[in-house]
Amino acid sequence: MIAIIDYAAGNLTSVARAVSHIGFQCLVTTDAGEILKAERIIFPGVGAAGSAMASLKRTGLDSAIADAFRMGTPILGICLGTQVIMGHSEENDTPCLGIIKGLVRAFEIDKAAENGSRLKIPHMGWNSVVIKKEHPVLSGIGRDDEFYFVHGFYPDPANTEQVLGITNYGISFASVIGFKNLFATQFHLEKSGKPGLRMLKNFCKWKP
Repeated sequence: MIAIIDYAAGNLTSVARAVSHIGFQCLVTTDAGEILKAERIIFPGVGAAGSAMASLKRTGLDSAIADAFRMGTPILGICLGTQVIMGHSEENDTPCLGIIKGLVRAFEIDKAAENGSRLKIPHMGWNSVVIKKEHPVLSGIGRDDEFYFVHGFYPDPANTEQVLGITNYGISFASVIGFKNLFATQFHLEKSGKPGLRMLKNFCKWKP
């Protein structure tokens, strides 16, 4: 069973629907015990780092996620779920889970795009990903594939070896991260059409 973590961060229905669509069973849960028993874990999210971490701590899910990582359970982070695995977020000046060392940084609001226009924050829409390192979850993803982003902050891992893919939006930022049994994307797999579903299916079969 795949556990989808419910920590009041939204977007759970679309993630569960996508997992079911590709032929896998899943359970949306707030129960730490269910998460620790799961074969795989998806850590999605839409919202702010401060309220997300408060919810995780209040329910004990912060410890469950850390324990599951240490146990070697495959974990997929999506969007806010990717940011909260970092050490600290500039959003709400929030200490996070610290599974990946590094910061979550805010886009500079006065940053200019390549054509000279001012970038819109949050970054919202379709963008490509430049794959820096091969990974089983990235199998079958091509250079022309695009993915759907909605975010005003981005992860900045301290160890660049953990950056599997980058995206450019005024700056080049880590949009795919991998470390041991953890795989995480800043974009929304469940909203990214066939390439997103392909990666989601790869994760559901991945054996770290």
